[in-house]
Amino acid sequence: MNGKVVGVVLVVSGLIAGGAMYYLQVYGYYHAVEPAGVGDVQVTAIASGKPEAIRYENFKAIDAESSPLRYRACFDTPMSQAMMTETYQIYGDPVPLVGPSWFSCYDAKAIGEALEAGGAVAYLGTKNIHWGVDRVVAVTRDGHGYVWQQINACGEEVFAGRDAPEGCPPLPQNMVGSE
Repeated sequence: MNGKVVGVVLVVSGLIAGGAMYYLQVYGYYHAVEPAGVGDVQVTAIASGKPEAIRYENFKAIDAESSPLRYRACFDTPMSQAMMTETYQIYGDPVPLVGPSWFSCYDAKAIGEALEAGGAVAYLGTKNIHWGVDRVVAVTRDGHGYVWQQINACGEEVFAGRDAPEGCPPLPQNMVGSE
């Protein structure tokens, strides 16, 4: 009989821990990002090499303090893809990261398919918004926009435990492995 009690306690404990972990990963750490009205969506200009605010509406975003990769945003823009492509830096290897299912305006699979099919173009939002992490902005032909953050080449090397490639900014003092 004691074995059954121990078994039940273990199963119930596992279910509670699993439920708590699921909640924290999918809901708990995220918070809504309140639109500032200007500068919520920025894309790096070819001419200046600096991020510039673009026109947008219907902005929705989420973020979490637990990781720089959890930022997701959706918006609409009246700017044409042709004009944006001539004005802003194209992002070389965009990989939309999956967001929580409850943030329904952002669908990483659909964004990725649109990028592959040429129905969307990805631009550099902000290089190294956090060290080793770039903000990427993708805009579809019909003006729907999506924002996420992904690890860049510097981050890939350093986060894998290797030395930063040439041309990377200096490591911040508070980063693990920085000297």
